Amino acid sequence: MAEVLTISALNQYAKSVLDQDPLLRFVALKGEVTNFVHHYKSGHFYFSLRDESASVKAVMFRGDASRLAFRPEEGMRVIVRCRVSLYEATGSFQIYVSDMFPDGLGAAQMAFEQLRKRLEAEGLFRQEYKQPIPTTPRRIGVVTSATGAALQDIRNVLQRRWPLAKLVLAPVNVQGDKASREIAAGIRTLDSMGQVDVILVARGGGSREDLWVFNDEQIARAAFACKTPLVSAVGHEIDVSILDFVADLRAPTPSAAAELVTPDGAMVLQKLADISMNIQINMQERLHMCYNKLNEQFAQREQCSPEWICGTRQERVMQLAQNLQKVVQVRMNHHSQTVGHMAALSYSLSPYAVLARGYGLIMDDKGKYFTVDSVCEGDEFVLKGQKKQIRCLALKEEQHEELI
Repeated sequence: MAEVLTISALNQYAKSVLDQDPLLRFVALKGEVTNFVHHYKSGHFYFSLRDESASVKAVMFRGDASRLAFRPEEGMRVIVRCRVSLYEATGSFQIYVSDMFPDGLGAAQMAFEQLRKRLEAEGLFRQEYKQPIPTTPRRIGVVTSATGAALQDIRNVLQRRWPLAKLVLAPVNVQGDKASREIAAGIRTLDSMGQVDVILVARGGGSREDLWVFNDEQIARAAFACKTPLVSAVGHEIDVSILDFVADLRAPTPSAAAELVTPDGAMVLQKLADISMNIQINMQERLHMCYNKLNEQFAQREQCSPEWICGTRQERVMQLAQNLQKVVQVRMNHHSQTVGHMAALSYSLSPYAVLARGYGLIMDDKGKYFTVDSVCEGDEFVLKGQKKQIRCLALKEEQHEELI
């Protein structure tokens, strides 16, 4: 008779067999989600995955579930990565899901819309949180594949437009299982450095499935938390990702992103040349104005100088002196004529004028003149003529009638 086992031992043995099988440790399954339950306390997902003819129970623990970019729904077709095992307590054969992806366009679009609405409700897309993009960055951080075409396109544009900028690369995988974690880590690394002026998250074109990684929630939250201005440059213009909504600026392609964050060097040089020419013209005009003003100051200074003042006043003094001389001469002539007339009049009244006509004057020895009427008989007197004088003696006094 065979050995009797307990149920616990049976379940334990069956679990160990399943756990030791290497083929069941990493399994990818595709199916439809049914009986989906999100346990509100634990945060775990409980559901079944089925195809046309069979189903299997599945559990996704909270740590793995929190990384999903979408919320699974009833009837959604998905692809899961999981391990196969047994739940000993109930003997339930089930899978433990570590990752999940939408399968098919409809499911992927549904997951995209779910995440977009949830992040939008949280405010991650609000315009008020968008940071301005620098116009002349010195260092540009790039989160992309080190071997991809996106990096080379960015380098070519920078070399042509703005070679002064330096690239700081955070090399990551842009597809695959680890891509989302690496991209989010690359954003955080460049932001924490504090040495770049702008960050470009870039990937070249590809299928929608190839670009799905940029719809990952952890990338979106890393971009929202980034203090450095961030530009999303994923795929082509028609490709839209969750990162495009969160980023401070969306560029249709990596090349366009490099153009949007840098100025055209040739235009900058031309603008600098125009500014330099305008400065020279303004300086020349100002110098000309200063020269004119200086000449005016010199002229005003000359007019205020002692030499100029003395020179102009000297002319005035000379003119006044000439006028004074003329006035003095006129007055002297007038007074000279007056004096001449008066002198002539005085001379005509002078006794000496009588002498010139042959008459004489009577005076005593002391030179005092007196009239004939004052001479008495016997008086001695001097009779003075123009050229000589005669001493006389009055011998006799005679009276005669007054002549008319």
